[in-house]
Amino acid sequence: MAGGNDEQTPLLHDPERQGQDGQEQVLDFSKKDPEDPRQWSKRRKMTNVFVIALMAILSPLASSMFTPGIDQIAKCLNTDMGTVIGATTGYVVFLGVGPLVLAPLSETFGRRQLYLWAFTIFSLLQIPTALAPNIELLIAARTLAGFFGSVGISNGGGTISDMFVPAERASVFGWYLLGPLLGPTLGPLFGGLIVDRLGWRWVFWILTIVCSVNTLLGFLFLQESYGPVILAARCQARAKEDGGKYTFTGADRRSIPQKLAISMQRPFRILFTQPIVITMAAYQAVIFATMYTLFTNMESIFSQPPYNMTNTQIGLLYLGPGAGFLLAVWFLVPQIDTTYNKLAQRNKDGVAKPEYRLPIANIGSVLIPVTIFWFGWTVDKKLHWAIPISSTVLFGLGQVCVFNTVQNYYIDAFAKYAASAIAAGAVFRSLFGGVVPLFTPVMFQKLGYGWGWSVFGFASILVAPSPLIFMKYGERIREKFAIDL
Repeated sequence: MAGGNDEQTPLLHDPERQGQDGQEQVLDFSKKDPEDPRQWSKRRKMTNVFVIALMAILSPLASSMFTPGIDQIAKCLNTDMGTVIGATTGYVVFLGVGPLVLAPLSETFGRRQLYLWAFTIFSLLQIPTALAPNIELLIAARTLAGFFGSVGISNGGGTISDMFVPAERASVFGWYLLGPLLGPTLGPLFGGLIVDRLGWRWVFWILTIVCSVNTLLGFLFLQESYGPVILAARCQARAKEDGGKYTFTGADRRSIPQKLAISMQRPFRILFTQPIVITMAAYQAVIFATMYTLFTNMESIFSQPPYNMTNTQIGLLYLGPGAGFLLAVWFLVPQIDTTYNKLAQRNKDGVAKPEYRLPIANIGSVLIPVTIFWFGWTVDKKLHWAIPISSTVLFGLGQVCVFNTVQNYYIDAFAKYAASAIAAGAVFRSLFGGVVPLFTPVMFQKLGYGWGWSVFGFASILVAPSPLIFMKYGERIREKFAIDL
């Protein structure tokens, strides 16, 4: 694992072969190298961030955009609502499985190719979804779409790490992370408007159009940010010019099959050998499961007495957590970098540690369980809709505090393999987020909303101390469980 290591070292590293051929000239980025992503202009960096952030908002948005039409889809395809929810389960699960493949591939072939090919396929898969004559095709197309749509989530952290130094990373990452969080929130709002006016199939036709535009923007403006790929291209260009032999620092000379075999194992090795990742992934899984349970049950809760809301009105309720996300990004996320830099200055040797990212997470550790109990019991007692929905604002705020700090923690702790570390955490939370909502309708029927939501509240209390524990013991744990990736 990396702590204060040089993050400019290319990720594809083969120390046994390095320097064996003395005739080769070694290339690297210079101090004022215009091709070095860390030295790009702010405009050039933010163009890349904009394109990948749009991808990162559209794929999660697609996960929940059709939820206001669940009942309409069930009637149209002659099935029940529980089976239709399976289309969300398949999508969300593969939104987590996808990074296990796409993140390592980006660490082998570069970021840009993966973004463009995966999101092109994701855009095209919206067409059979819109045309689906039965529930089987709908679920199959949605599941595949989840896999390819995950590219914006799986590689975004790695791309930002390519371009930004740790001291300025959290604020940029905060805006990028709004995509995966705001997407599921805005989806039902837009979906409700579309389902009420045009029908459920138009949800996917509109997604086809918007995702295709995003893909086109990628082909036009997205630039490669992965150091080894840029340097490899430079070596090839120089060799073509003068016929010389060139390599770059940390060049991986193994065959493509060998590279793939090792890179594909990396997320699993990180997930199952690193206590920090498995613990924080469990924390995110509880939050993700709670969020998707909330989103898939909004309609059943607020369409019934005493609320009796329409699809459009229910869609507006999702703005509650969305407002919390924005408040957190405006006011709390900038404090992650501020706290990180202050703690680094206080450190004796002035070296920043990944654990310095975690203090802000403790705000979320308090807010999340409180707001879950608040929502569940106020809905159970059928209080005015504004009372439970106000709790979702603070839930959204707490969710950003935890997600943003944890993702930055992964990037700093696994600097060389940031994309794989994020992928390892993503699969765990997506599995929970996708599967748990399948069982919650039965749980709510048996326990009621008060005790049903309390199950999530108690689970969040169990994992709440994690940031505090890793703030104190994280460095020791990382050193004890260090592995060669």
